[in-house]
Amino acid sequence: MTNDSATQLPTDETGVDADTAVQDGADRIPELLHAAVTAVGGGERPGQIRMAEAVAAAVEGAEHLLVQAGTGTGKSLAYLVPALAHGDRVVVATATLALQRQLVERDLPRTVDALHPLLRRRPQFAMLKGRSNYLCLHRANEGTPSEEGEGLFDPAEALGGPSSKLGQDILRLRDWADETETGDRDDLTPGVSDKAWAQLSVTSKECLGASRCAYGQECFAEKARERAKLADVVVTNHALLAIDAIEGAPVLPEHELLIIDEAHELVNRVTGAATAELTVGAVNRAVKRAARLANEKAVDALQAAAESYHGLMETAQPGKVDELPEYLGYAVAAIRDASRLVITSLGETRDKSLSDEDVVRKQAMAAAETLHETTERLLSESPYDVVWIERNDRYGLVPASLRVAPMTVSGLLRENLYGERSVVLTSATLKLGGDFTGVAASVGLPAEGRLPDERAAAEPARKGGEDAPPYWRGLDVGSPFSYPKQGILYVAKHLPAPGREPERPQMLDELAELIGAAGGRTLGLFSSMRAAQLAAEQLRERLEVPILLQGEDTLGELIRAFASDPQTCLFGTLSLWQGVDVPGSACQLVVMDRIPFPRPDDPLMSARQKAVEEAGGNGFMAVAATHAALLMAQGAGRLVRAADDRGVVAVLDPRLATARYGGFFRSSMPDFWYTTDRNQVRRSLAAIDASAPAVRPVAKRS
Repeated sequence: MTNDSATQLPTDETGVDADTAVQDGADRIPELLHAAVTAVGGGERPGQIRMAEAVAAAVEGAEHLLVQAGTGTGKSLAYLVPALAHGDRVVVATATLALQRQLVERDLPRTVDALHPLLRRRPQFAMLKGRSNYLCLHRANEGTPSEEGEGLFDPAEALGGPSSKLGQDILRLRDWADETETGDRDDLTPGVSDKAWAQLSVTSKECLGASRCAYGQECFAEKARERAKLADVVVTNHALLAIDAIEGAPVLPEHELLIIDEAHELVNRVTGAATAELTVGAVNRAVKRAARLANEKAVDALQAAAESYHGLMETAQPGKVDELPEYLGYAVAAIRDASRLVITSLGETRDKSLSDEDVVRKQAMAAAETLHETTERLLSESPYDVVWIERNDRYGLVPASLRVAPMTVSGLLRENLYGERSVVLTSATLKLGGDFTGVAASVGLPAEGRLPDERAAAEPARKGGEDAPPYWRGLDVGSPFSYPKQGILYVAKHLPAPGREPERPQMLDELAELIGAAGGRTLGLFSSMRAAQLAAEQLRERLEVPILLQGEDTLGELIRAFASDPQTCLFGTLSLWQGVDVPGSACQLVVMDRIPFPRPDDPLMSARQKAVEEAGGNGFMAVAATHAALLMAQGAGRLVRAADDRGVVAVLDPRLATARYGGFFRSSMPDFWYTTDRNQVRRSLAAIDASAPAVRPVAKRS
């Protein structure tokens, strides 16, 4: 979604020289920030002003900036104001849909309106996502390429019929295609399943291209790209930013400033974008898509390779693969060679009897090219990649798959993210153990490029040669909240340390007592879904308060129910550690069952840890502890979301108090008042419960 004028070129409405207006705006950050904050009915905060001035200084000095801004700082306005004052194009990348919508639908319109009289121009803005996020009009109107070799088919009829849930979703998407202005999946309410959406969307490889498609002039994805080319501010997501950096072919328009919000998520999102998987299903789909157009020899070769791979992966055991066994290497090589034959054949053959041959060919080519790229990467056995066998179906009904991911993305980010633009990375959790260095290194900013955290006004810009490291600064602007007065960090030091088994009877006893003292009002953050399920099952029998469990309904509905009932508790895993924003009395006790270290058998994490150790570093602290500290900092941040919030973060893992690394974790979390006194915590929870209002505010996801 864009503002109405996002397709117009920005203009200077007063006739003032543009460079003069930009410089004038950059010198007046406090004044501009005051105007923007006033427009949204608030007031500036010291941390917000410091952040806005630091962003402006980073752009002026051609440097990069890491900013930790605690909850309540108002960081969106703190980076939007100097970005708009800068004048050149800005890209803002976020991790969540909620923040993208907040920026485009609320923050940017208000900020542009507020700054217009002062900047003497009206910056334009637009949202841009990957192509598969937009409905494909060609598929909606003409049908989907058949995998049975008969050209295009109607998915609403073929996939269960129009009376099935899938068929109904597809029919609803077609109707929506005539109504929507954006074609953006996130604008469809209620949503549809991934399977339904896949029938009426295309990847960049499957797209015919605007010049060859009959619907090219109306294409939603192309229109979004055109709006982005004309916009001063482009709001996108980490995934598209990763694709732009990894694939080399620019997806985003040229820009002078990149702002990465929710930057603690960047490494995971880039890793995900750079991870490839070879599944039995993908090979079989490639065979079906090639069957109509590729020559028989190529299709037969791919079919035989698929059958061989299927047989091997049915019995394959999950785990890291240091070197492909000979038999598995042969199977992967057979898929590579056969997919190359299919690609060659598809480029040579034509079948004029096939309706919409180009569409069928494009999809078949995309499937074969993806197979070829993945198998080439698996067979290269690069020391910079990690390969493992993964089995998502623990009952063994679905064959396992091979996966390959980069050992680290820091080099990739250093090479592609920082260059002729300034990059600002911001989040509520960027300092781990009280220092920025660990997170900075993970996103490609080396320690040798670090500058003093506070920039002197007269300090010259740092412009090194080609071999110079990216110059960066770290800045913690704090939070407007008084964490020591608003929250307690309680560690259950008396409990036994958790083992590998999810059953912990003493921990559940402690949890039950804490929930009882709090009168419900508990967000339970568990390190595994199994642990969350066990806790919910047993405490539902022991307690009278309602206990909601992640997975029993949509996350949005669970959070709304959690906020609406004074006694309700919500238990869950990873999504809740980072994605819940429930201010007020709805959430007064946040419980973590254990320190969320990655599983010892996690192939990627264990490989990264080993690599650090072989290089002479502390693999445990650099990988496992850093991963867990980020999650704990995010989890603890669920407690205090407003100035009058009060409550307790309870960690039911004694290692936070007794282990040598405990101080590292505690210094990564908000500065709550710390105690191991269980009786004191129960009295505090009871007092908070007695003073809490029964009516709760509406919750939202952040």
